[in-house]
Amino acid sequence: MLTAFWPQRWSRQQRSNATLVSAVILMVLALALLGQLLSFLPEPIGSNAQAFSDGARTTLWLTLISGSVGLVLGTGAALARTARWAVVRWAASFYIWVIRGTPLLVQILFVYFALPVLVPGLNLPDFAAAVLALGLNVGAYNAEAIRAGLLAVPRGQTEAAKALGLGRMHVFFDVVFPQAFKISLPPLVSNFVALLKDSSLAYAIGVVELTNVGNRIQSATFQPIATLSTVAITYLLLTTLVTQISNAVEYRFDVEGRNK
Repeated sequence: MLTAFWPQRWSRQQRSNATLVSAVILMVLALALLGQLLSFLPEPIGSNAQAFSDGARTTLWLTLISGSVGLVLGTGAALARTARWAVVRWAASFYIWVIRGTPLLVQILFVYFALPVLVPGLNLPDFAAAVLALGLNVGAYNAEAIRAGLLAVPRGQTEAAKALGLGRMHVFFDVVFPQAFKISLPPLVSNFVALLKDSSLAYAIGVVELTNVGNRIQSATFQPIATLSTVAITYLLLTTLVTQISNAVEYRFDVEGRNK
């Protein structure tokens, strides 16, 4: 992890900020220079370097947007699962049950092909349909992670806050949710990294992301080893940098409880 490169005399916040900024800069540089670096490679990579670069950008945007949607949906579903009203709990449970019990590929195809039939006039572009399907999928997994965090907060914390005279909203947002979010952070980070790889399934509805680009090039050139190896290495680069960013966030919140 990049935090190991910073002086030990720095505070946890300083090392976390330095790691976060460094990882973001490396991500921007990697996306900006990817096309130029790949252009030096032999065929069929060199002549298609810009296509690989554009596909990597699309993959990252798809992940960031759908990940944000999934975080909002997951938080809402987790709160619904712990609500006092049975109807709300059942609705959230049904959503999580359906999404976690069906393949992501089927969900993407359903949103793109079947949803316009169920809701006439709702013809989503391929990118928007992929964002919606991926967001719904990761939202269900995030909901269970956040719910586990909410249930892990000791009940005594809530009772102590109420004894101090805090209202219901203040108890939740000032006492319960910050602790639950810290507990839920590792699985949320894991879900986001998995989402980056799962976004490759968007190729099934024509989104020109990294996997789609690689598949088109290897189909046209009949050179799968070089093409798919380039795709795999690019994914590895993206997941490594995203992991560094997420690790910096975990380190900042002292998820391990070391408090160095």
